[in-house]
Amino acid sequence: MPPRLNPSPETLVTRAWADYALLDSGDGRKLERYGRYTVVRPEPQCFWSPRDPAAFDAADAVFDPTDEDETGRWRFAGNPIDSFPLAWRDVRFTSRFTPFRHLAFFPEQAANWEWLDGRIRRLCSSSPKGDSATKNAPKILNLFGYTGVASLACAAAGAEVTHVDASKKSVAWARENAALSGMADRPIRWIVEDARKYVAREVRRGSKYDGIILDPPKYGRGPTGEVWRLFEDMPALLKDCAALLSDDASFLLLNAYAARVSGLSLAHLMAEATADRGGVIDWGELALAEDGPDGRAIGLSFFARWSA
Repeated sequence: MPPRLNPSPETLVTRAWADYALLDSGDGRKLERYGRYTVVRPEPQCFWSPRDPAAFDAADAVFDPTDEDETGRWRFAGNPIDSFPLAWRDVRFTSRFTPFRHLAFFPEQAANWEWLDGRIRRLCSSSPKGDSATKNAPKILNLFGYTGVASLACAAAGAEVTHVDASKKSVAWARENAALSGMADRPIRWIVEDARKYVAREVRRGSKYDGIILDPPKYGRGPTGEVWRLFEDMPALLKDCAALLSDDASFLLLNAYAARVSGLSLAHLMAEATADRGGVIDWGELALAEDGPDGRAIGLSFFARWSA
């Protein structure tokens, strides 16, 4: 039986938490708070006017882009800042001023972290208890896992996680975040490999997972020079991921940042990959909302997620 495709999109809005807030936006920029630092980053879709232009001028760090590939340089009001710790619930991680305008994580993904936390805790509460704490833990695969915040959110909820990323540096950062979170001894496998190669090998092995997360870039390279292109490579990878889902799997979550993609297109791709699994497919976009009762929201990425 094919899955039921929700007829209307959903906007998953991330609002301020203790270590993050979108303070203001406008004139093609957004003003954010990361811990105790205020940061200005470009955001072209903010056509409107900022509410407090002076606050942008007083920011601790400003990103100045140098080309269309989102690279550039950070300009600091005082001494240069390298990195600093942040937290989301039980997850601790290091925020870094990268040359790609982000700070080594994507705050709008907190809406997905919250959803994953709920799904996994329900799986854990419904599983029969064995002699081992990890015997009945749901198995989660996180592809393009980057610095590991989603992996750690899953582990904190009780999952056994396989974290895959093509970047050795990113996986090293993820392991550091695990140690910072006090989760170095949790059942997490850290794998540096091209996602397509890893998934293809898992399909041949007959491996199964209770949930799979994909957060691919628009373009990227694997550890041995493999080229990843979202529109060319995503359909085959998503089909392979669907083949890795266990009979009673809980979810398959796909997130994408690309100007030419939409939540609806991801939903149709997801429906094709999960054509015989039943369930439901939600789709839409992730957004950040300004702090305050009348805060404006900025849509930043698109998602589709199949759930049983």
